[in-house]
Amino acid sequence: MGRWEPDAAGRLRTAALELHVERGFEQTTVAEIAERAGVTARTFFRYFSDKREVLFGGSEHLQAAMVAAVESAPAASAPLDVVAAALTAAAEMIGGNRAYAEQRWSVISANADLRERELMKMESLAAALADALRGRGVPDPRAGLAAEAGIAVFRVGFERWVSGPTAELADVLAAALADLRVLAAG
Repeated sequence: MGRWEPDAAGRLRTAALELHVERGFEQTTVAEIAERAGVTARTFFRYFSDKREVLFGGSEHLQAAMVAAVESAPAASAPLDVVAAALTAAAEMIGGNRAYAEQRWSVISANADLRERELMKMESLAAALADALRGRGVPDPRAGLAAEAGIAVFRVGFERWVSGPTAELADVLAAALADLRVLAAG
């Protein structure tokens, strides 16, 4: 592929994931990713600051979608129902490409530094959700607790989804939230 072809960022993501799965994250270089994507290393750095960001770039879109769902939930909704709306938004955004999610998760789960980066992303999501809940008038510590619980549900549900039998992410997240509600009630 030539450098003039469209969607260089998408090609870089695809190439990086393929190489990470084939060789492992540590054994893959930026130059190899760029070569497979049909671009130069210089082009790689126009889109991503390093090879980790190929896996994590775009997470701000997920955060924005989840926060928007919190902000647009009906005013009378209980905090966990608002969090459920955020989980639904996440499922709509990432649930359509299970094969990509499975491969991405296999790369992340095999590397301690990437797992740490994933946890940082989850922490950032929880903070953004808590801020959005506070913006709705949910007081602390309930806003923080609801946001952290929502992220725990997201993590558990996502891991079930990528490692379990084929199912819709939205259904798996809803089941994980139902499990949390049962635990909290009993």
